[in-house]
Amino acid sequence: MKAYYFDNVDGDQRLPHFNPDLPPVGLKQLEDCGVRYWHIPIDSDGNWEQAIDKVAEERSYKNRDIINVSEQGLGDQYEAKLKIFFAEHLHEDEEIRYILDGAGFFDIREPNKDEWIRVSVQQGDLLVVPAGIYHRFTLDESNYIKAMRLFKEEPKWTPHNRSSETDSNPHRVAYLQGVQVQ
Repeated sequence: MKAYYFDNVDGDQRLPHFNPDLPPVGLKQLEDCGVRYWHIPIDSDGNWEQAIDKVAEERSYKNRDIINVSEQGLGDQYEAKLKIFFAEHLHEDEEIRYILDGAGFFDIREPNKDEWIRVSVQQGDLLVVPAGIYHRFTLDESNYIKAMRLFKEEPKWTPHNRSSETDSNPHRVAYLQGVQVQ
């Protein structure tokens, strides 16, 4: 995992958009935004599965599935889904992703500065994006990611695109109170 400020330069969203002149972003800064991260390497002994099970138990994740975000995996819906994923939105539940293969970027809207922090994820990264935080997702130039999605209840993925209505969403308000936005 590598996190940094998104450079906001127009162009392909799948590019890194990294500017070394911008200040670095560390794990503490992500945690201050409510984002949680683990690196759990995939091994042939299956220890990674036990580690995921442990995190799932500790955080009350009861269900899981696998998503293959690629042209082959999504078929005719590929382009439409990428547009939906990259629109700024929030969820009323945590978004939990364990990367099994491939790579992509989660852009997290920093609550105090309203700037994007780009989080590059690849195999073995487990990212928890809290309910109520504005974020978006895109693939990198490989156009492929395979991820395990974990859920506290039945699997669902309902984005609420940013608007004045979502700014007052109870999950958004609770998130902002939880991270103590100035």
